[in-house]
Amino acid sequence: MCRFCEDMFRLLSLSLLLCLLIGSPSAVEASKKGSLDNPVKMIFVPSGDSQAILTEGSEIADLLSKKTGLSVKAKVATSYAAAIEAIGANKVDIAWLATFSYVLAKEKYDVDLLLIVSRFGSPTYRGQIIVKEDSNIKTLNDLKGKRMAFVDPASTSGHIFPKTLLLSKGISPEKFFSKSVFAGSHNAVIFSILKGEVDAGATYDDARAAVAKGYPEVYKQTRVLAYTKDIPNDTVCASKDLDPVIKEKIKNGLRNLSKDPKGSIALKRIYGISELIDFDALFDPVRKARRLLKLDSKNLK
Repeated sequence: MCRFCEDMFRLLSLSLLLCLLIGSPSAVEASKKGSLDNPVKMIFVPSGDSQAILTEGSEIADLLSKKTGLSVKAKVATSYAAAIEAIGANKVDIAWLATFSYVLAKEKYDVDLLLIVSRFGSPTYRGQIIVKEDSNIKTLNDLKGKRMAFVDPASTSGHIFPKTLLLSKGISPEKFFSKSVFAGSHNAVIFSILKGEVDAGATYDDARAAVAKGYPEVYKQTRVLAYTKDIPNDTVCASKDLDPVIKEKIKNGLRNLSKDPKGSIALKRIYGISELIDFDALFDPVRKARRLLKLDSKNLK
């Protein structure tokens, strides 16, 4: 073999070896987070109808992809706790976490808070306990021995704060009701009341608006028995291991999305969001409620 041929052979062999070790430039590019082959995974909690949330979540992901140049994919968690564990295990990169879920995820997995939801210009909301309009339940004490529905163990307005409200009145939630169930979503709690499956239920303070779209009679057939204290709104969080550059792109992309006509409609439909803002200290009352109820990720079942 001539000297030139030997040199070319060595060069080709070296190039092949480098490709095997580090991959070709196109392969490396394709594996980057935010590429089509490795999209930014975003998860939503099932606070309402899961299929409706997936539809709107997918639209948000598509619009966010256009805003950021990243490939973004959406999915809906099977429960609030599942969303916490998904971001903690890096199975997803971005999680839309309910307030209490954020507190747990921050404490357990040190997730990064990107944005807080604002509704009607406010970063806070309330929980409520509702009953049927014709019910003889007039006060919280009248709930004794009744059937009660909550949303999810990690739902702030649909479980944590309503129970804290009862405790503040000297009522022990664990012994007070004849039956206590987790319906899985705010919508499900309301329909459980309407169907007579339970006597009362806990939801966020405008949950009936979502049900009223398909069942406008809900306002006439139910009434609010009591409200909780103000609660910080839900959040958008990122895995602590996600590239800071991508975190910033997602954060800025979502804020821009909330000002975009199509984006604002999708955000309104999915969780009633009017704006996305920054802030962390709003969650101190939730941390206090967690300590009062002695709750953590191990006893949410």
